[in-house]
Amino acid sequence: MAQIAWLGKKSPFCGNVTYGLSTTESLRRRGHTVHFIHFDTPTAPLGRLESSAPEAVATTVGGTEAEPEVTLPYLVKSQVYTIPSPGAQRELRESLERIRPDLVHASLTLSPLDFRLPDLCQQLGLPLVATFHPAFDAGLRNLSAGTQQLTYQLYAPSLARYDRVIVFSELQAEVLERLGVRRQQLAVIPNGVDTDLWAPAPRTPGPVLAELRRRYAGRRVFLYMGRITTEKNLEALLRAWRLVRPAGCLLLIVGDGPQRQSLQLAVEPDVEWWGYEASLETRIALLQLAEVFLLPSLVEGLSLALLEAMAAGAACVATDAGADGEVLEGGAGIVISTQGVTTQLRTLLPVLRDQPVLTAELGRRARARVIERYTLTRNIDSLERLYAELIPQPLRA
Repeated sequence: MAQIAWLGKKSPFCGNVTYGLSTTESLRRRGHTVHFIHFDTPTAPLGRLESSAPEAVATTVGGTEAEPEVTLPYLVKSQVYTIPSPGAQRELRESLERIRPDLVHASLTLSPLDFRLPDLCQQLGLPLVATFHPAFDAGLRNLSAGTQQLTYQLYAPSLARYDRVIVFSELQAEVLERLGVRRQQLAVIPNGVDTDLWAPAPRTPGPVLAELRRRYAGRRVFLYMGRITTEKNLEALLRAWRLVRPAGCLLLIVGDGPQRQSLQLAVEPDVEWWGYEASLETRIALLQLAEVFLLPSLVEGLSLALLEAMAAGAACVATDAGADGEVLEGGAGIVISTQGVTTQLRTLLPVLRDQPVLTAELGRRARARVIERYTLTRNIDSLERLYAELIPQPLRA
């Protein structure tokens, strides 16, 4: 079994957080020792601005105490990037020297510390793996795609110094390879979801789903779940919805972000702004309730929200940004272009409204695709094989 130092995020909620928590919990369940290192504000006695050493906080996994986590100080932290405090690198080094892991796995947080990790791990003699999350659109068809391409260009020289870089699709690997990261350093390991947890509604619904069904009785729910930011392109979806106003349907928007205030108009009977939802049980129930899941992003990596919706049996419509089009290709959903999203949705929404048999079949195919290619078990199997390439001793007795 391996001892892993995992650098990632625990807040604020985003895909990186979900990826880190689900992956580390699965690794622990398989017997690996995982020390979660993340940016947080350590609890300090009154009058002290910063702890003199990284703070270790005990966590629980599956009802049992897990390895202590380590918190590093930061100046700024958002869903997109993190600015560490000046002492964070020193505290990280001290933590790694104390933990003495077999391997360091950095789920990159778009932080200046990302660029310093190769030197630090080389000095300590530790194999270093990165998971590179930034969204992309290989076609550079819009401003958001161009901005993300700059992120890839900025990171590529540093990523070339990691032992392995995990990406979510062949398209993403090709982008980095063109920017100078060697192919043998790149490992394509798609996101995976727990298909027992994210599953279609059971015959006997639990109390949360039952309440949602009562609340929205008589209406067919079309769902967006995710951050409300420019790159998610929710404005195009709302424009199409307001042009069509599909009778008997509700657009439910779950999530929060900087664009919410500008996009949310006066009360609309067929648009509901749910806001951020912290409860996992409620998020699962919302996806089980939804007939159609809509993701109009301009750029993406491989959306966990899309995979969760597919596993829950929702009919999915997504743009071909990032790897999302690859996930839905071949009839597992409806793929639209990042160009002209409003026009395409204006045509599709009436079809989805009038064809419940079609949406049911798309939902069935979506779940089948996830079970075939995108399970968490498959993801962790691939991760263990990658670790075995870098750690001299075998992972399993």
